[in-house]
Amino acid sequence: MGNYKKRLLDSTIKEYFKELPALSIDGAKAVGKTATASRYAKHIMRLDIEDGLDVIAGGIDILSLQPKPLLIDEWQRFPRSWDYIRRLVDTDNSPGQYLLTGSAIPRKAQTHSGAGRIVRLRMRPLSLEERDIEAPAIRVKDLLNGSVDQVSARSELSLVHYIKEVTASGFPGIRALSENIREAQLDSYLSNLTEHEFSESGTFVRKPDVLQGWLRAYAAATASTASYQEILDASTPGESQKPSKATTLTYRDTLDSLWMTDRVPAWLPSTNPFTALSKGPKHFLADPALAARLLHLSADKLISGTARPLLKPRAGAAVGRLFEALIALSLQTYAQVNRAKLYHFRSAKGDKEIDFIIERGLSLIAIEVKSSPEVTASDVRHLNWLADNCPDYDITCIVVTTGQNAYTRPDGIHVIPATLLGA
Repeated sequence: MGNYKKRLLDSTIKEYFKELPALSIDGAKAVGKTATASRYAKHIMRLDIEDGLDVIAGGIDILSLQPKPLLIDEWQRFPRSWDYIRRLVDTDNSPGQYLLTGSAIPRKAQTHSGAGRIVRLRMRPLSLEERDIEAPAIRVKDLLNGSVDQVSARSELSLVHYIKEVTASGFPGIRALSENIREAQLDSYLSNLTEHEFSESGTFVRKPDVLQGWLRAYAAATASTASYQEILDASTPGESQKPSKATTLTYRDTLDSLWMTDRVPAWLPSTNPFTALSKGPKHFLADPALAARLLHLSADKLISGTARPLLKPRAGAAVGRLFEALIALSLQTYAQVNRAKLYHFRSAKGDKEIDFIIERGLSLIAIEVKSSPEVTASDVRHLNWLADNCPDYDITCIVVTTGQNAYTRPDGIHVIPATLLGA
């Protein structure tokens, strides 16, 4: 507990647990769910060890006798535990009783949704703010409230620092390791995913090499809206015997159930002034460091500029796309703790595109991401277009960069170095 690194989600957990009887904290393995949840628990039942499974197998009556607040860690190891909590909450809905953590959603077990009884929160790898690199000077909270007129601050970081943050990983226990050991740990994480986690989730992998190829293609689709057919084609180039679409969709669904994907859906405005919008999501893995390892991209290779473009036909510079993935990871957390949602915007023809939109009610933050420090009129033209064409929304436009100076342009668009933007 003494070495605990506070997470942005802590404030949400505290707020919710004061009034709600049960919370579930979901997320990929190693994001820090147990470390966070255990701070709010008097007693912990660990279902990844036999002792915990033996106790909970005694049934709901045994569970009801445990000290509270009770944390059930890795609840998916005994899926009935979810329904036990649901039924106990039906009997007593006093706040602050139960916490569950899960690194997978049981795909075959029949469990109740828990709606109205168990509130779910997702924990992600560390955002830029949570990495304590620099103190944020501009916050999403204030941008959503429309209380930011001008910005002015300075960062000491450059593109090289951000590239190193991409490959350093946001998994708390991994990023503290030396570079060689960190890469080995990330490789082990990916091997465990394909060799054990898939089978434990009920997905039989007949050809592990095909799964590996598809994962590499998915990593290459980072920050793109590539179709699943394009990803499939890229996973086995030149082969006549490709896996079926049903097989690769099973791969995708399994990754979803393991919280290994973090796709950003397309924004479809409630007061829609647009006639044709793309509905495809932007693809991201849970941690951009995993994408970099799948693509064999080290920090040195990215810094030297020898990294090859990513997935065709929508190829793009690896540095820019992985930097965007780092920003997406951070924005997901910043939006969540502000009770907002993260989207991207793209017209059906692709002639209008905005990297990210944070929406809360009729308040929007429209965001362009630039891996270069300079911002030109061309870079902000779609932001200005959106602001001019969505009169029903309160829109703040920003550009997130690798530059060092935060400033407000004459057109009112805020330019913000990535580490200076926080929740």
